[in-house]
Amino acid sequence: MEDIPQPASVPYVPGDEVRIYLDPADPDAHTHGTVCGVVDVLTDDLDVQTDRPTDAYSYRLKELETGEPLPLAFRHQDLVPAENIQ
Repeated sequence: MEDIPQPASVPYVPGDEVRIYLDPADPDAHTHGTVCGVVDVLTDDLDVQTDRPTDAYSYRLKELETGEPLPLAFRHQDLVPAENIQ
């Protein structure tokens, strides 16, 4: 059975390195596996609806390889710490 990487238990902060981890059926699956740096942290009230504190966070990212910002923000659950993936 394959180990599925898990998001961090605390919010990411600018400068953290993360890897996008999406389901192949996700419309943004073309970004799966991309290693990025957190540029900006956004918050909303999704955590109130789900009762999961980290659901309040989404992030603007830049691709580490190219330095280019990604055109969309990603939810906390779609990111895993880059050092957790081999």
